[in-house]
Amino acid sequence: MYRIKKYIFLLSTQQVITPWRIVFRDAAIIIFICTLIACITNLLRSDGIPFIQKQEYQILVPCPVTTGEVDAVTAGTALIYDDHVIVIDARQINDRDKFKLDKAIHIPYDYLTPVASEIIDSIAASGAREILVFGDGSDPDSGEQLARELAGNGIKNVSYIKGGAKAMIAKKLGGATNE
Repeated sequence: MYRIKKYIFLLSTQQVITPWRIVFRDAAIIIFICTLIACITNLLRSDGIPFIQKQEYQILVPCPVTTGEVDAVTAGTALIYDDHVIVIDARQINDRDKFKLDKAIHIPYDYLTPVASEIIDSIAASGAREILVFGDGSDPDSGEQLARELAGNGIKNVSYIKGGAKAMIAKKLGGATNE
């Protein structure tokens, strides 16, 4: 016991520790202990995180290609009532509940996930003369983005309603229902 007290006394008399050094020393000790605990815990787990990644992983989410050329039409266009035109609602489901067009097909547009190839194939095989897409009317408009994605995937004669559902509500289109 005497040796320990003498050793501590020698250390404390020979070295003056300023308060900021104490803070950095304590922080370094805490970081070291936490790192040690984390590494031991990771090694003990069966599904631990590897220290060196064995396979590549994506760090960026690929967004859908929206490079197709599309035409903008006004909300009062006669294409909405044409039987040879497919009308697509690109809004999210909660927006569709507020306003819907009876003949519209609901394909919600997601800015990060491309449209399923089955949907694109069914639109291409439909034989429609024109595809008309409307979205939420925001900036960027989900309808315009979906129309560009469809056109970029080879669908011809794709248009979108400029201003989306907001413009259609303002025009009070017949056949549209507000619920």
